[in-house]
This record gives sequence, structure tokens and C-alpha cells, in this order.
Amino acid sequence: MTFAAYVLEKWRMKGKSQALRNHLGNMNTDPIADLLTRIRNAQMARLEVTVVPYSKMKFSIAQILERRGFVKNVELKGRGIKRVIQIGLKYRAEGTPRVLGLKRVSKPGQRKYSDVLRMHKVKGGTGIAIISTSKGLMSDIDARKEKIGGEVICEVW
Repeated sequence: MTFAAYVLEKWRMKGKSQALRNHLGNMNTDPIADLLTRIRNAQMARLEVTVVPYSKMKFSIAQILERRGFVKNVELKGRGIKRVIQIGLKYRAEGTPRVLGLKRVSKPGQRKYSDVLRMHKVKGGTGIAIISTSKGLMSDIDARKEKIGGEVICEVW
């Protein structure tokens, strides 16, 4: 049986959307929200490490979280299409997660931008916002130092 015949058979059995989902893999419309959700879920389960499919944007976000002390370490594993980002999660002495909250601000359906003058501090300065600027991804703290604004990707506290 050819692959096309197999897919057609699955369509008849399960319906088009389910068969496409099974055979095309995880077609995520918002990979950044997926990254944030994976971190949130892993910390709720008290895992030491979480693994996320690789993209340059997600890797940059994870590196910013590492630099600001929200995650323990960020490593790139695998080669080619099988590359993944391994994120070591950080916990406080009493066992609570270091990341208390993650919020996706600018979404694919509604983009949010902020200039340097209107950029607010996250949770009174205890958190950070990750901003996509003309100089690349950076935290809101670094964006204020550089005096540039951009798209507010997410907030972490």
C-alpha cells in the first residue's frame, strides 16, 4: 500500500483533520506559546529538564531566560531536522519554580509593539519582557539601555 493510499484510508476512518494531524506531525501555529507552555507544564510537574523543538527564535528566548536566571541551562541537542533545545529548569530552595508566570503578549493574530518610553516594568521590576528589536531579541532591560523599542514577545516573572 502506498503512503497516499494509507492516508486516504485513514481519512475515511478518522476524518480529514485527525488523519492530517497524525501524518503531518505537530503543525503548531504559535511555536513561542508552545515553548512557554512546555516550560510551564514541566515546572508544574517538577521536572529537571524539558525538551523543545529547535528554532532560532525559541533558542534566543531560552538563552535570554538563562542569562536572566530564570532557567538553569540551555543546550542544543541533535543534528539537522532532529535538533531540539534542552532547557534545565531552576527551582528555589523551598522547591517552588523560579519561573512563577509566563505570558505571551504579542500573538500571531494581534501584534503588540512598544517604544522605549512606553515600555513598562514587568511585576514592578521582578520580571522581564522579551522584546524583538531591530538589533535582535533582548530583554526589556537591555532594550531600555539601547533606547530601542519593538514587538513585545512575552513576559516572564
